[in-house]
Amino acid sequence: MTSLNSHGLRFAFGTLTVLPVRVSRWDRATARAGMVCAPLAGLVVGLLAAALGSLVLLAGAGPLLAAVASVAAPAALTRGLHLDGLADTADGLGSGKPAGDALRIMKRSDIGPFGVITLLLVLLAQVAALAELYGRGWAHGALATLVAAVAARLALTLASRRGVPAARPEGLGATVAGTVPVGWALLTAAVAVALCGAAGAAFGPYGVLRHALAVLGALAVAEPLLRHCVRRFGGVTGDVFGGVAESAATAALVALTFGP
Repeated sequence: MTSLNSHGLRFAFGTLTVLPVRVSRWDRATARAGMVCAPLAGLVVGLLAAALGSLVLLAGAGPLLAAVASVAAPAALTRGLHLDGLADTADGLGSGKPAGDALRIMKRSDIGPFGVITLLLVLLAQVAALAELYGRGWAHGALATLVAAVAARLALTLASRRGVPAARPEGLGATVAGTVPVGWALLTAAVAVALCGAAGAAFGPYGVLRHALAVLGALAVAEPLLRHCVRRFGGVTGDVFGGVAESAATAALVALTFGP
């Protein structure tokens, strides 16, 4: 079990980040452990992004530049993997074509108009939300960045649960689809929500509720998108995972802008 946990961590960081971690095993058991560990990868990405944004703000730049830095960092730390998946998923859904044709559109190297528009709006929403939060102070922006990154990867854990099929027989989506037992996925979600809420205690009792609800709100947005993609494509792909992650991150950030 200890060996599997180690390989799972390698799988999570090696597939979801650009950090120099070598994936030494590529099988269903390792994928299961890796996707349970996905929020930990999000935690590290979020910490690095929050640190960069906070440094930019504390160095004298405005909240807008700090927000751009915190949005750019996760993109760089994932080689734009999730953003690319979001764009491809938008093109596939927007095409209105049958599943097979839509999946072929998603595999193309170019980005269509639906993908461009979706990327633009999502990135604008993320930057606008973080600019608002950094405007309240570096701690607000930093914690929001961290919570959004964890929520995004938690959405991947839930998307990997049993009962969610793969749309293709190959690729990362096929490797991780249906690997995580539902109980494990729910337990991981409960722990992540509790920890994000606990982090919000820095801003008082309302902060606990607010940050916990932000994660739940992120999942409430990601889940319908996941179900819609399964209906349209017959299952999930690596691109769908990217779309789910970015949607969850955006929803968490937007949710945190509400309230004092």
